[in-house]
Amino acid sequence: MPVEFVLIGIILLVVIVLLSVVMRYLSLWVQALASGVPIGIPTLFMMNLRKVSPKVIVKVQIMAAKAGLDISTNQLEAHFLAGGNIYNVVQALIAADKANIPLPFPRAAAIDLAGRDVLEAVKTSVNPKVIDCPKPDDAKDTVDAVAKDGIQLKAKARVTVRTNIERLVGGATEDTIIARVGEGIVTSIGSANSHKEVLENPDLISKNVLARGLDTGTAYEILSIDIADVDVGKNIGAKLQAEQAEADMRIAQAKAEERRAMAVAAEQEHLASVQMMRAKVIEAEAQIPLAISEAFRSGNLGIMDYYTMKNIMADTQMRSSIAKPDKKNPKKK
Repeated sequence: MPVEFVLIGIILLVVIVLLSVVMRYLSLWVQALASGVPIGIPTLFMMNLRKVSPKVIVKVQIMAAKAGLDISTNQLEAHFLAGGNIYNVVQALIAADKANIPLPFPRAAAIDLAGRDVLEAVKTSVNPKVIDCPKPDDAKDTVDAVAKDGIQLKAKARVTVRTNIERLVGGATEDTIIARVGEGIVTSIGSANSHKEVLENPDLISKNVLARGLDTGTAYEILSIDIADVDVGKNIGAKLQAEQAEADMRIAQAKAEERRAMAVAAEQEHLASVQMMRAKVIEAEAQIPLAISEAFRSGNLGIMDYYTMKNIMADTQMRSSIAKPDKKNPKKK
């Protein structure tokens, strides 16, 4: 008798558990069944065991079914477990289907898992967006370039792009588009012979930039590049010439100072040479009395010869004093 009670208790417990499970997922099952999405209660229970939200899967499955998309529950569960945003993916698939854009579920899931907003990509593919070049939050609000005549031009561009779904995974982002367009603007302005040509025909920049195929390898297709504004900046050519002239002047001054220093050094060398010659003359004159004494001792010079020489020297000194003008003594302070 106790065994029968135990069996009855187990059966009642199992029935209660089953009823609780049925009651828990009954509303979802009825909602899915009424929407034409046959998802059984055991499947919903297994979703919960796999840490998948049954409410999310059922809601997304109904949304896809009502839009006419054939997406299996296993695909949604796999993407949910991979950390993807199944709401975003299904909404993107619906938008792409309505716009006749070929976008299978595996590609949409890959785009979403790659960190891209697949729904925004589909919207941009349908409704192209405009990118400012340079970006509004950049340090510079214009793209600066210098024409061949040395005049600086400051330009702003607006780039209209459309998302290329096939190149979205692995394709370059908006920053690459902005950088390439900025480079193209600089090249186009730099190749112009005069800044007036650019001011007269700003569309030349757009044509040159578009011809470079800047959207290669990016996730976007460039539809148009419009020059929003072109302003005249500084005369860079004149500034560079002035700086070059100043640098040349400094070089010339340095060379002149070098030559002056060399001339001063040469003058000092000449003065030193003159002093050295004078010293030699004085030294030679100092040898004269010695030579006279030696001439007396050797008998080569007599006393009359000596007096005759002295008379000649006195006469010469007298003539020199007569020839020179009188010098006044300086006044005492």
